[in-house]
Amino acid sequence: MKLREALRVLAEVTESQWGMVTSAQASARGVSHMNLTRLAESGDLVRLSHGVYKDAGAPGGRHEELRASWLATDPAKLAYERLGDRPGSAVVSGESAARLHGIGDLRAMKSEFTTPTRKQTQRADVRYRTRVLPDQDVTVREGLPVTTRERTIADLVEDRHDFSIVGNALRDAARQSLLDVDRLTELLSPLAERNGHRKGDGDALLEELMRVAGLDQENVAKQIASIPSLGGLVAAQYLDSLPKIDTTSGHTAEIASSGAASAHDQLAEQLRAAGWASLALASQPTKKES
Repeated sequence: MKLREALRVLAEVTESQWGMVTSAQASARGVSHMNLTRLAESGDLVRLSHGVYKDAGAPGGRHEELRASWLATDPAKLAYERLGDRPGSAVVSGESAARLHGIGDLRAMKSEFTTPTRKQTQRADVRYRTRVLPDQDVTVREGLPVTTRERTIADLVEDRHDFSIVGNALRDAARQSLLDVDRLTELLSPLAERNGHRKGDGDALLEELMRVAGLDQENVAKQIASIPSLGGLVAAQYLDSLPKIDTTSGHTAEIASSGAASAHDQLAEQLRAAGWASLALASQPTKKES
């Protein structure tokens, strides 16, 4: 195939795939490996990694390396076809997922994926974990299938990241939008015992992460009190509305008032309040210098 014709054929793929194409996708459309090599030599294509090329005229992106690595995990299928797969052949996970969600400050030196069956690679910059993910733990962000924020936080704990790092991710996630606290505690429950809590006590583990992240009762109240339009009275009312937590055991202390929220419900309320307070603070007008 002539190079100009090869470029036209490849454009049909690259225009809907971040400017990228795999050698397998090209081959299926009659574009040979030699064509790809010559187009790379002429500067029309850029070789991103083994078997993945990019149109030299396509704009770059923050997640270019991750996208190229994801395409390489199942190179024959087009991206839009794979997004409809359940379960997906490879779902962005771990540090890569945190970076994709914009939570925490992890560097994500490797492209991490979860696959339903064991998968190996010789690439030092790619890591796989094996797990069949339920639909509720997978979402789409920046055009890539990725673990939800809840599953991502649990995966970071499972990978034994320092709690200060996980706490940062939790704090950022709470500030973005409402978290599914039921699902988060469910995912944390199997990890509770090895992190110093009672077996299956996901609430206690979440409570510890929230304390590390500065999302405990007192810190959330301070955030609310710092909002000029609300002040300390609302913060005091917020604290009074919550049952007291025994932070050493993770259990709700006995309180006299009837209908009090459970410890689990309180954690959910704290996360909601933290996210709301953060949004309120961000929306405050900037003070002008006199």
